[in-house]
Amino acid sequence: MSEYDVVIIGGGPAGLNAAQVLARARRRVAVVDGGNPRNAPADGVHGFVSRDGMPPGDLLAIGRSEVEGYGGEIVDGVVRRVRHDRTVELADGQLLSAKRLLVATGLTDELPELPGVPELWAIDVHHCPYCHGWEVRDQRIGVLGSSPNSVHQAELLREWSDDVVFFGHQSPPDADALARLSARGVKVVSGPVARLATAEHRLRGVELADGTVVERDALFVAPKFVPKDRILTGLGCAHGDDGLVQVDRTGRTSVPWVWAAGNVIDLRAQVITAAGDGARAAIAMHADLIGAGE
Repeated sequence: MSEYDVVIIGGGPAGLNAAQVLARARRRVAVVDGGNPRNAPADGVHGFVSRDGMPPGDLLAIGRSEVEGYGGEIVDGVVRRVRHDRTVELADGQLLSAKRLLVATGLTDELPELPGVPELWAIDVHHCPYCHGWEVRDQRIGVLGSSPNSVHQAELLREWSDDVVFFGHQSPPDADALARLSARGVKVVSGPVARLATAEHRLRGVELADGTVVERDALFVAPKFVPKDRILTGLGCAHGDDGLVQVDRTGRTSVPWVWAAGNVIDLRAQVITAAGDGARAAIAMHADLIGAGE
C-alpha cells in the first residue's frame, strides 16, 4: 500500500491547486483523477487572470505537470470507496493510505430534457453568462425557463445583448418576474418549447410547440447542479439544510481528517474560485498535520 500525507480525489482546478501547494510544502501528495472534467466541452476557460481563453485540457495538463514537478503524484483512476481507516480503494485494486483526504470531485450538470440541448451543450447552449456572455455579445440570445434562476439569467444577459428573449417553457414568469424582465427590455415568449432548431450542428432557433421557430444564435439554460459527493456521504460527512456537505471556512468537513473543495461543496464556484478553495484547504491540512506532529 502506498502511503501519503494527503490524497486528493479529483484532478480539476481545486484538486490540482491544492496538490501544488502541498507538494511545494514537501508533503507527499497524490491526486487521483478519473479524467472526465466537467468543462471539457468548453472552448476555453474565462474569468481566470493570465489564463483567459486557455482550453480546459491545456490548463489541467499544465497543472498536472506543475504538481509532478514538485514531487507530487498523479494517479489515473477511479476511487471505488474510502474506508474509515483512511484507506483509499481504487477500482483497479490499488490501495492508498491517507493521513488527510481532500475531496474535489466537482458536480454533474443535469440538463433540461429538450431535444437539441445535449447536442449543442458548450457550443451554442450555455449556462454561465460570466463564462460565455462575452463570446455571444450582441447576438440573438435566448433563455430557457427551466428553473427559478432562469429569470435572473435573462436579466444578466441584457448586459451582453439588446436582443434577449425569455422562453417561459416549464417556468413561466409570474407577475413580478414579468415586470423585472420588462424593465430590463427582455422579450417574453409564452408556452412550451418543443425542440431546438439546428443546422449543421449549430443553433438556428428555438422551436415552439406550435411549430413557430424563434431565431436565436445562443441559448442559456439552467441545469440542475448535482454534487458528486458520494465519497463524502459514505464517510458520514454532515450535510446542511441545502443538501450540501457542510464545511468550515477552510473546507474541513465534520469528519476531522476530511476536507472538500470546489464545486462539490459550492455549486456556483468558477474555475478560479475552485482553485482558491483548493489552496485554502491545502494550507489548512498542512497546518493540521503539523499540529498533530505528522
